Amino acid sequence: MFNLAEMKDTIKIEPSGFRKKKAQAITDEINRKYANKVLQDVGLCIAMHDILYASEGFIHHGDGCSYVTVRFRLVIFRPFVGEIITGKIRSCNQEGVRVTLGFFDDIFIPYHYLQDNSEFNADEQVWVWMYDENEMFMDLDETIRFRVESEQFFDTSPSVRPKKEGVDTPDLSANSAKQAPYSLTNLPYVGQKDMNAVVLANALSEIRTVASESITAAFGDYRA
Repeated sequence: MFNLAEMKDTIKIEPSGFRKKKAQAITDEINRKYANKVLQDVGLCIAMHDILYASEGFIHHGDGCSYVTVRFRLVIFRPFVGEIITGKIRSCNQEGVRVTLGFFDDIFIPYHYLQDNSEFNADEQVWVWMYDENEMFMDLDETIRFRVESEQFFDTSPSVRPKKEGVDTPDLSANSAKQAPYSLTNLPYVGQKDMNAVVLANALSEIRTVASESITAAFGDYRA
């Protein structure tokens, strides 16, 4: 789920950062520039891991800032296809289930990937899995395990539209803000261990129901 990516960049250090130690100043600037950003075909940057090389700082005339060429490694979030991950249900709609990991929310399970006999409850706004005539509600904030089926990268950087006839200046526009730069499409994962847990929960529920009915029949309603 997490891996390291080696990068090379020229890092700009403002004069206000000169009071820091060089390594700390570089680390702060790299994290400011890359943390919580998506790099195309790389993944979501979490934080800098370490510095492999840093040149001497170069100060441009009239600028006052120090420019340092740095080779470093970033901690990257990019699950591999087929990986099993545990998250929490963030929201549901007729299209499927959206899952969050806390730091990453663009995880989606389409409705056609849900377990067989799953139905959307419009009143509760949740999906319900009918298992052996029992209703298994996929409630919000419940833990769910899923398998990564595919990943999608989308370039959200500003783009230039083709010049229209009779217009001299190019029309600059950003790509759709609704499109996440990095997202995962997934399958819900129910392994044998999970299935056993479901069966056990159903069995315990049935035992409690039978026991309650037996007590009521013998001694009356204890809640009265």
